[in-house]
Amino acid sequence: MGDLLYMLSFFNTGFQCIKTKTENPLDSVKFDFHLHDDYEIFILLSGDVRYFIEKNSYELVPGDILLIRPGEIHKAAFTSNETYERIVCNFPGELLNMLSEDGHVLSKCYTDRPHGEKNKLLSNDDEKNELLASFEKMVMLKTYPQLWNPQMLLAVFIETMVKINRIFADETRSSPSHLQHRKLKPILDYIDSNLNKDLSLKTLQKKFFISGSYLCQIFKQTTGSTLHEYIVYKRISRAKQYLMNGESASNAAYKSGFSDYSNFVRAFRKVTGYSPREYTKQALL
Repeated sequence: MGDLLYMLSFFNTGFQCIKTKTENPLDSVKFDFHLHDDYEIFILLSGDVRYFIEKNSYELVPGDILLIRPGEIHKAAFTSNETYERIVCNFPGELLNMLSEDGHVLSKCYTDRPHGEKNKLLSNDDEKNELLASFEKMVMLKTYPQLWNPQMLLAVFIETMVKINRIFADETRSSPSHLQHRKLKPILDYIDSNLNKDLSLKTLQKKFFISGSYLCQIFKQTTGSTLHEYIVYKRISRAKQYLMNGESASNAAYKSGFSDYSNFVRAFRKVTGYSPREYTKQALL
């Protein structure tokens, strides 16, 4: 009984399922990269959206579902001003662990793939409609609280995650299509492997024999953001790993490529909402 009550408590505090609409997304507030410690399910309802996750971009159509695990940098970019509507669900990994058993692990759709790869669920139209109905129900249950809503949310969430994992595990489906700019991929691979080194535009120009302005242009076209912002988010992601492994904040900053500690703290707070010390303390609760 205690485990069930603890599990239900997640649906009051640690579980989010929100429907959001943005009119004229090209003209609205800038959409930054996202980086968080929760698991995420993203469902596109409308909009001309290219979704960037780590080094891959996915051209989405309404009904498409993306699975994003902790530490995967992601953001939406837009090719028109069509209204951007989506459902986003976020939840802690502990919830999936509590609902799993040997041979029936609900986090497999997140963990049984390389980091930043195969994020798009290969669902057919009938499966998309069925899953969308489940997510709409979870949005309603979170938006209009009533007695026994946590129990209803738990039931719908389990059923939804089982369906998602069955689709993910179906090996007869082809690999998800994604876009990779031919000249951008090796540069992003290099950045990933050398976050603790000099990644200035001047350095990247020399190494890859590409003009800085052209590199910034193709990155902006692909992601809707700047290369500098991407590097900062990648370094913060790496710093979070060092902090969780017991490194001091100053060591985490240095090993992640920040030469100035005050800049590191400022960037860390902007991305996570916490100072490095607050983040470590909060993560260990």
